[in-house]
Amino acid sequence: MKRMLTCLAVASIAVAAVPDFAKSEILAMMNYESKPADSLKALKLTGAAERREGIAIIDVDPNTPAFGKILMDIPLPPDLVAHHIFYDREMKKAYITALGKPELHVFNLNNFPYRLKRIAVPKCVMGEDVVFSEDNRTWYLTCMNSGNVYVGETATDKITGIIDIPGTNPHGLVVLSDIDRLLVTSTITGDLKTPREDLVVIEASTHKVLGTLKMSNKESPSGVAPVEVLRVPGSDPAIVYTTNMFGAALWTAIWNPGTNGFEVAQAFDLAPVNGGVPLEIYFVDNGKTMYVTTANPGLFHVFDLSENPAKPKLIKSISTGQGAHHVGLTRDGRYGFVQNSFLNLPGMRDGSVSVVDLKTLKVVASMDTLKNMGLNPNCIVLLPQWNDLAGH
Repeated sequence: MKRMLTCLAVASIAVAAVPDFAKSEILAMMNYESKPADSLKALKLTGAAERREGIAIIDVDPNTPAFGKILMDIPLPPDLVAHHIFYDREMKKAYITALGKPELHVFNLNNFPYRLKRIAVPKCVMGEDVVFSEDNRTWYLTCMNSGNVYVGETATDKITGIIDIPGTNPHGLVVLSDIDRLLVTSTITGDLKTPREDLVVIEASTHKVLGTLKMSNKESPSGVAPVEVLRVPGSDPAIVYTTNMFGAALWTAIWNPGTNGFEVAQAFDLAPVNGGVPLEIYFVDNGKTMYVTTANPGLFHVFDLSENPAKPKLIKSISTGQGAHHVGLTRDGRYGFVQNSFLNLPGMRDGSVSVVDLKTLKVVASMDTLKNMGLNPNCIVLLPQWNDLAGH
């Protein structure tokens, strides 16, 4: 931590002359890490230093002269393996999960320069997603390789409990307070060798595990690895989507008030449209439009849910870059910024950010700043004044 504070102090001095953020049109925050040696060789980048991690704030507006310029760079410990960045529902704080250390980091977005606070989560082997309750009072941290979920208080970031789910690999989570349920995806271990197939159903008020939902029609073990899970905004009864990472499909779990249970079904087969390794889900237009990324070969899919939110209609699949993963969406609906790198895996670590015009549904630019530095962005979010939470 002492080293981190020193690095932050250096970063603060380095960006002291950075103009007010309001003067830049669209700023994105990305945590990054070094590309592996074979990838650097392929890019003809030599003389790379030791492993590097950090958080970069970059102007991603393709219409400005500053497009691709790094305005702030915060170093992180090189062995943290910072994974994802999540905002609370008020977009006042940012949380960074880690795959390399049992710790969660948080910082206040209203305090500049940013100062990271470390939260120890000693029983969390690999921190994946941070998800917030609808009232923003509670956060949940899913932990792969340790089969548990940490529960914390958003106001103080005090840990209030741990939900143990033995035999699972928690990754995605959705809070359904109106029906007193949490759904947690059981996806895969960190070595990518034991993919699961279930959604775990938990009673939100008691943290009692109620059972599982199999997200596949194949014989068990199907190995489809459901990874992310998100509720269609405003759906009543609740409609929840999952991405089956190794199943190349979207599945739904729909609440049945009559049985007090969920009914699951495949909603869309992505295999015919070359949608390998589906990852993230986003909803805009009050749940009428859904965006989904697939990492192999790297596509940004646009779906229409206006007729039936449980029956998506594919509008277009847009080629971005290998490893299409997270997307930063502007509040005005103009742009989607697709971060193209997934876990530094071969064939899925391009390192670019594709700028998608959401009106014409075309890629209009590529932001290659980190890629050209031998770095991979692991996540992207726009700074709060531009960012659309998109159902998250």
